Amino acid sequence: MLAVITGGSGFVGKHLVDFLEKCGDQAVPTDIANGGPDLLDGEALTKLFLSIKPNVVYHLAGQADVAASWENPNKTFQVNAEGTLNVLLACRKANVQRVLTVSSAEVYGKVDQSKLPIDESFPLLPSSPYAASKAAAEMISIQQATPAMEVMRARSFNHFGPRQSEHFVASALALRILRAQNSGEKTIPIGRLDTRRDFTDVRDVVRAYRSIICDGISGEAYNVCSGIDREISELAEALISVAECDIDLCPDPALQRPSDIPVLRGDNSKIKSQTGWEPKIEFTQTVADIIEATKAFLDDIVKD
Repeated sequence: MLAVITGGSGFVGKHLVDFLEKCGDQAVPTDIANGGPDLLDGEALTKLFLSIKPNVVYHLAGQADVAASWENPNKTFQVNAEGTLNVLLACRKANVQRVLTVSSAEVYGKVDQSKLPIDESFPLLPSSPYAASKAAAEMISIQQATPAMEVMRARSFNHFGPRQSEHFVASALALRILRAQNSGEKTIPIGRLDTRRDFTDVRDVVRAYRSIICDGISGEAYNVCSGIDREISELAEALISVAECDIDLCPDPALQRPSDIPVLRGDNSKIKSQTGWEPKIEFTQTVADIIEATKAFLDDIVKD
């Protein structure tokens, strides 16, 4: 199976390329960071897809920073919504058979805890510019699907793992913890400790994406999640424990997002029943791998 991955040099993209190649697929990553076409350049995307002629496309590229979406909502909407339309139009012209567009659990918005876990039938009530852009991209995905080009959507809850950007909570905390340990500091700043998120290892996430491409039903959305929500304080304490250091957490209002969603927990029964996927990597293993990868990152900085 020949696959193009937009956003292929990003955190999830790199893991997806690795996994697809292990499965025997031919993976062709494209990313604006490595000279690939901009999502807003539909003509360039079409030219690329026509030259590759992929069987399937995984559309991962986009503006993924929720906090940054408040600073530039227009650009976020353009990249995530209009960019998705350009990708899908290019796919149709290149006769791509199946496409996975990656959305986010943020599209569900603030959900009362009595209604958790969230399944795919829950209404979309986005509470950030990022979430609104992803909800729009989902509507475009539904509209662009045809019998000749099947389109599925993945609603990914929080994913984490080694090599993630420090703009995301697990890697940001690991970096602060290890830097504090190295400098002898006794506290680190942190946002809200009581926020609860449903974390899934990125290596399980990319398995889910391929399972949807292979066995998902066109027009359907699939939650990609563990089904377990954990407080950020639990994540932080686990990282501190693995790092074997004595550091206190100091809540910093500057690190709290506008309209932060208190709790997210997903229901993954649909993807399990329709594709057979389920998460395999334990939370504690992911935490250990994040610390190991962050130590290697800091060692490389020292060497340079």
